[in-house]
Amino acid sequence: MRIATYNVEWFNNLFDDDGRLLEDNSWSGRHDVKRGAQLGALGIVFTALDADAVMVIEAPDDNRHRSTVPALENFAHKYGLRARKALLGFRNDTQQEIALLYNPDVLTAEHDPQGAQTGKSGSPDAPRFDGVFRRDVDVDDAPELIRFSKPPLEVRLTSLETGAKLRLIGVHVKSKAPHGARNENEVMRIAIENRRKQMAQCIWLRQRVDAHLKAGEKLIVLGDFNDGPGLDEYERLFGRSGVEVVLGEDGNIRLHDPHAHMALSRRIGARPVTARFWLNSEKRYLQALLDYIMLSPDLCAEGPHWRIWHPLDDPLCYKMPELREALLTASDHFPVSVDLDL
Repeated sequence: MRIATYNVEWFNNLFDDDGRLLEDNSWSGRHDVKRGAQLGALGIVFTALDADAVMVIEAPDDNRHRSTVPALENFAHKYGLRARKALLGFRNDTQQEIALLYNPDVLTAEHDPQGAQTGKSGSPDAPRFDGVFRRDVDVDDAPELIRFSKPPLEVRLTSLETGAKLRLIGVHVKSKAPHGARNENEVMRIAIENRRKQMAQCIWLRQRVDAHLKAGEKLIVLGDFNDGPGLDEYERLFGRSGVEVVLGEDGNIRLHDPHAHMALSRRIGARPVTARFWLNSEKRYLQALLDYIMLSPDLCAEGPHWRIWHPLDDPLCYKMPELREALLTASDHFPVSVDLDL
């Protein structure tokens, strides 16, 4: 079974309010890419990926006027994907939903949120992801109220062939830009404050991970963390990255992602890459490791195989010109997959 995560930049821009694909020559939102070209490229990438389940990060928006599920299912039908049924959890207000595309011939999937619902006062003990987490993030003995702008998607998967059950938590954790800052000191203050909130979200997520691992459940945490070992200067301030918190620290049962492990063990030198951003001010690309698939120990015992579908670093992708160009056109992130024997 292949499970993947894929952050699709400006996916929302490729559909009208009825979920129909906009295969035209208007700009998509991607740098120098038209909507029709991006859709065609995405069709090639999803077809090559051929996953049984794909956690789609930045999926089309869900609101009073448009819906994520029909948009994704129309996309899957257009390109004949096996993963053709869509599942949405808690929708958000950012136009970037977290959704799952899966193969209904192989799996059943249901949104299965854990944790207690909270009021405005929140809870310090792993509340439901659409609730409020109470955590003192600035060490002033006054807990802050933490919310997810994009609540993680909790999915219970069941294999139709074997009956094996598997839990997925789809994640898009993001530290907000320092909007409203008037000078460099304010930029730093707001950036640190937002980073503290992001770290609290990762602690909240790790609390949920602990509960599943203690219950002996097979678990995959996957998605875009916008964070990782050695990513920026704020890691020194906090002592570790949010990715390290979710993977597990001393005394925890640990999740495993080989790309995160490689980055943690190589402070200097080459490391894996899952995203490639155009820096207009510098007229060059910046590459980073942002997307992960973290597995519980019992799944690691089954001999899983991870892959980053990087068009320039993965030899098979590079040797296929159509796929290589499609990966570069489709998004500023590249898919990450894992093959499992369930």
